[in-house]
Amino acid sequence: MGTSTVPAGYRDRLLPASGVIAALAVLGVLADYVHPFEPKLLLWLPSMIGPIVPFLAFLRTAGTPTLPDATRRFWRHLTIALGFVGIGVVAQAFEVLSAVDPAGGSTGPVMLAFCTAGVATIMYALFRLPLGDQTPGELLRVFLDAGTVMIAAAVFVWHYATRDALNNADHTAVYTSLFVTVIALLAVFAVTKFVLSSHLYVHNGALQAIAVAMLLGALGPMFRQPFQAVDPQLMPDMASTPIVFFLATLAAGRQRQAGLGSRRGLVARPRRSFSVVPYVAVAAVDGLLIAVTMSDDVDQPAVVAAAVLTTALVVLRQLNAFRDNNRLLRRLDHGATHDALTQLPNRVLFHTRLQAALGCVTDRPVAVALIDLDDFKEVNDTLGHEVGDLLLVGVARRLAGCVRAGDTVARLGGDEFVVVLDDADPAAADLAAERMMNALSQPVYADGHELPIRASIGIADGRTGDEPSVLLRHADIAMYAAKKLAGTAYLHYEPSMAAHGSEHAHLGADLREAIAGDQLFLLYQPIVSLDDGRILGSEALVRWAHPTRGTLAPDTFIPLAERTGLIVPLGRWVMRTAFAQLAEWIAEHGEDTPGVLNVNVSARDLREPGFADGVAALLAQHRLAADRIVLEITETMALEPGQSITNLHRLRSLGVRVSLDDFGTGHSTLTLLHDCPIDEIKLDRSFTQARIDGRPPVAAAVIHLAQALGLHAVAEGVETAEQAEQLLALGYTAAQGYHFARPMPPAKFSELLSGPTSLMPVPEWQMTG
Repeated sequence: MGTSTVPAGYRDRLLPASGVIAALAVLGVLADYVHPFEPKLLLWLPSMIGPIVPFLAFLRTAGTPTLPDATRRFWRHLTIALGFVGIGVVAQAFEVLSAVDPAGGSTGPVMLAFCTAGVATIMYALFRLPLGDQTPGELLRVFLDAGTVMIAAAVFVWHYATRDALNNADHTAVYTSLFVTVIALLAVFAVTKFVLSSHLYVHNGALQAIAVAMLLGALGPMFRQPFQAVDPQLMPDMASTPIVFFLATLAAGRQRQAGLGSRRGLVARPRRSFSVVPYVAVAAVDGLLIAVTMSDDVDQPAVVAAAVLTTALVVLRQLNAFRDNNRLLRRLDHGATHDALTQLPNRVLFHTRLQAALGCVTDRPVAVALIDLDDFKEVNDTLGHEVGDLLLVGVARRLAGCVRAGDTVARLGGDEFVVVLDDADPAAADLAAERMMNALSQPVYADGHELPIRASIGIADGRTGDEPSVLLRHADIAMYAAKKLAGTAYLHYEPSMAAHGSEHAHLGADLREAIAGDQLFLLYQPIVSLDDGRILGSEALVRWAHPTRGTLAPDTFIPLAERTGLIVPLGRWVMRTAFAQLAEWIAEHGEDTPGVLNVNVSARDLREPGFADGVAALLAQHRLAADRIVLEITETMALEPGQSITNLHRLRSLGVRVSLDDFGTGHSTLTLLHDCPIDEIKLDRSFTQARIDGRPPVAAAVIHLAQALGLHAVAEGVETAEQAEQLLALGYTAAQGYHFARPMPPAKFSELLSGPTSLMPVPEWQMTG
């Protein structure tokens, strides 16, 4: 990588030096305006020496090694552009000082050629600048906003400069003025467009400073007439040009500071959903309209036309924004009832459909088929989650093709699917099960892998009026009984299955012993800053060291614990162990300890009358600050009335923070976010890993809502650098996932706290640079 060639002594003095030059220029122009003096060379000196400072600043920023290649290339182009502009300004000064008519010699061919080359180079640099992914609606809003600013600038230039030039007999001056105006306005459009765009490689503050500089450079010369009425050799350019150079120096400083402050070099800022720029432009044109109306100016029709046009552009922009917002809200509503990965109905919609079928006034049969993929965990562990996701999508499509239009295929979570067969007797359920078995008999091809499918199907036969929970439990028992059969198989529920028990029931007995014994343990997964990889917190995750089955993941025994009531003692054990571990880390590592510890809470826990008091007792026992504990709940729990909401408010009053886990997979509604006493939302991994297909990602809508409601947002399941970069660009600041670290024992986590301060993998461009 390249390094800066600017002497170290310049590093902290460039911006103040440029500021002093600009201030002297402004004071000199004001002094001459009050009392003209000679020689005029003194007034031109700041403009002539001013380009040197930003040239050095641009050169230094272009050589900053921590910035990405695209960023340094952008600043190299700006360095060349500034060289052209500097030569053009010097040429202008000599032409004005040596001209017989100073006012007429302000725009000579040399100045015009070099300044045009500079503006063209800036536009080329902006064109080469990579932009983030944007939807057609976002691009349309950016172009409308940039067009509004350009039209507003154009009407000001017309009113104060071009109109006067057209009244002169000097056609050369007219054409020159029009050419300069068009070039300047195109530059204003280009800079405004990129300031309002989603960019990943240039600091937003730097682009803003460049935009203001370009706008000032375009509009400054239009106020020459009042100055030259006092002194024919006095021009506003003498003050505005050094200010432009000061803003350029400021932009370079902001970019370099952002690059030095980020370990990854990228300096993206969260995308802004709202910009005041077009509204300021409309207000400026309206102000000009009022001024020309009060003065009965003959230019009134032109200003009126500009006001109408800018207002129309802003109205069009708002209509486009409303359309995009409505589309995002519809996608959020869809996400509340559908699985993000497979697009099948989720657990919420499944229960709604099942209740509707069983609640029908007409007596008729209703069957529920529960499908579980065998050996799915091995696919995830050996081939990765992406291949596992492709397998789930393939299975979902096949199951959806096996049922009638009035039936419902849903994904309950993980590798479990369920089918509601309305008006289906046992014979019809057998036919549906046979179709599903045939559909699953062929392997799924995912990412170059041939994946055979083995599934267990349990069918519960019922009638209208039956309890949905009983029907689902019977299907669950039948499904576990089907697992004992070879290959893909299905079984109808029979009372004897429950009477004799099953392997599932034995597991429940083992779980009771595991809680009382020493078979459970906690792993801890870091929650990191997306900007620099610092450890912000950790999430406690329970595992079961089963004596014969080995280590079991939560999805194996948590549903069982919830059905058997063991979830309450299990949750208490997790809380005691996690709180004690955090207190131990604080004693050992002090300020290096993670700021927060996330602990999952079950719905049954939250319904316990003394749950909040138990949390308070644990905090006091271990001398922990309440705001260091984040309790994670599900969206369904947040909606439960009664004791659950009472406990949530009590926890909040203690200072404990509440997080909405797996956000987007349940009752994700605006009412929930607004009314529920929560502090944080955790974006479900299915949205984190969703591929972008030209539509706005749900993750973008979620972060916009979180920011509007003042909620902290954490993205779960980040597995690649690309996902991390995309989430950072959308506005997320915290995440967890295998890209940073897998869940680990407390001793290993303690080693992390004693080691490097960042878990951010080193980018490939830095390793090879």
